[in-house]
Amino acid sequence: MTASPGFGNHLVCLSTLIQRRFTQICAEHDLTTAQAQLLCLVKDQPRGMTELAQLLGLAKPGLSGLIDRTERRGLVQRTTCEPDRRLCTLVSTPLGKEIGDAVYADVADRLPEMFAHLSPADRCTFEELVDAALHGEK
Repeated sequence: MTASPGFGNHLVCLSTLIQRRFTQICAEHDLTTAQAQLLCLVKDQPRGMTELAQLLGLAKPGLSGLIDRTERRGLVQRTTCEPDRRLCTLVSTPLGKEIGDAVYADVADRLPEMFAHLSPADRCTFEELVDAALHGEK
């Protein structure tokens, strides 16, 4: 089955709408979208640099810059591993966890609002389709 000719464009438009709302939420917490994503990834557990680079789709130099800027704000902290001090993990500070939790909650509450006009059945179907699309993409 092939998609309708405008389906790709509709996906781009949907992505733009979601990104605008996400950017607005991040700005309300005085964060860039990259800082917000980083905080949400480390708010509940430490993460290694390689894992973070993969999850965020960043090269290590870009990740280092992002971490440097976020660390200067007191939101994250690098910790070294005792067996191999060349390796480090990133953890959130108490302030970083507080802000990360707030961003996560705002995203969970406010992004779905964009689809409030859908019927409950359509919204459920949409959630299932998004979930299937995300789990099918590797």
